[in-house]
Amino acid sequence: MPFDTPTGVQINAPLKPGFETILSNEALALVAKLHRAFEPRRRELLAARKALATELDAGKKLDFLPETRAIREGSWTIAPIPADLQCRRVEITGPVERKMIINALNSGADSYMTDFEDSNTPNWTNQIEGQINMIDAVRKTIALEQNGKSYKLNDKIATLVVRPRGWHLDEKHVTVDGARVSGGIFDFALFMFHNARELINRGSGPYFYLPKMESHLEARLWNDIFVMTQTELGIPQGTIKATVLIETINAAFQMDEILYELREHSAGLNAGRWDYIFSCIKKFKVDRDFCLADRPKVTMTSPFMRAYALLLLKTCHKRNAPAIGGMSALIPIKNDPEKNAVAMQGIINDKKRDATDGYDGGWVAHPGLVEAAMKEFVAVLGDRANQIDKKRDDVQVAAADLVNFQPETPITEAGLRYNINVGIHYLGSWLAGNGCVP
Repeated sequence: MPFDTPTGVQINAPLKPGFETILSNEALALVAKLHRAFEPRRRELLAARKALATELDAGKKLDFLPETRAIREGSWTIAPIPADLQCRRVEITGPVERKMIINALNSGADSYMTDFEDSNTPNWTNQIEGQINMIDAVRKTIALEQNGKSYKLNDKIATLVVRPRGWHLDEKHVTVDGARVSGGIFDFALFMFHNARELINRGSGPYFYLPKMESHLEARLWNDIFVMTQTELGIPQGTIKATVLIETINAAFQMDEILYELREHSAGLNAGRWDYIFSCIKKFKVDRDFCLADRPKVTMTSPFMRAYALLLLKTCHKRNAPAIGGMSALIPIKNDPEKNAVAMQGIINDKKRDATDGYDGGWVAHPGLVEAAMKEFVAVLGDRANQIDKKRDDVQVAAADLVNFQPETPITEAGLRYNINVGIHYLGSWLAGNGCVP
């Protein structure tokens, strides 16, 4: 069908009915403007990632940056947090699939991170249908009739937070001046164009989770994109708020700096798990002294994970920023009461530890976990929205603590087989279009 696009913009993908609403000339013009302004910097930063990886392979040691010591030692704080982001005791996450969106918003969680990234296989249909779903969710008109059931939003729903793709991913179906656009810019720009002003008019705002960050310069790039986009759309500077997932080992050495770069737009940091562990493996893969325990035994209490989690907490609260705990690796097991009891106890222990440490909230992956997780945070916080006043000046984490990977128990053949099994099953599901795998 005929489709009008701005000069230099080309779409190389099927255009299903309704896609023209998302891919309007004006929305694509914003994508193109951001691409032309910032794509060279994205490419430079991706090259810097490769250069660092080469240095690490050659034996370079990670450490805190000497050139940014003044930022780490300064007394600055981030800008005030909007009212609907101050209480985030339980955040539920999941892909931008219509039923998931409705159930997550209705789940009783304080906020819902809807995901255009890795829990959502970012194929063309998923991305554009996800944007259509976002328009309906923001306006609270989203509904679904499926298998004889009706799904619609409750009167009270979770605060919506959107995760665009990371800097390493392109949107191969859209080119500007012959070059692929960044998947992150594409997801962000379309959501902003269609929903930012509507969210503001409803007393909220455009809120984001930023994934896979590897340096404070990558945070600076996002911040500059925020500034230009707010100018282009005519909304006040500082309206966008973003929480950064610290899910790479090198970003763990630059948490102060990342908060500083985004300080007018920051909504804190999140301590992930699986991607962080993967980053450690990827960065130290050729180090013959590097070894992790069997996959189920690499938990948030492992020495290197514990150091990372406590440093993130201390860093956030020093800057008056929310600290959000990462995902528990467990979900309800409906057909096995015994295993379900073990899983639920694992969730409870995880959230109890986060809340007791001082975290302001934590993630869950399933509506059936919201109540149990909420109970643990309420037990510590009471009726307070957060515990940012808990500064954790007692925490002292050195560079060596963040890279203390020594397994507490020996690795096993069964553990290796399990790793391979999980990898094959997950990749199979992801390539089939479903990145959200129990």
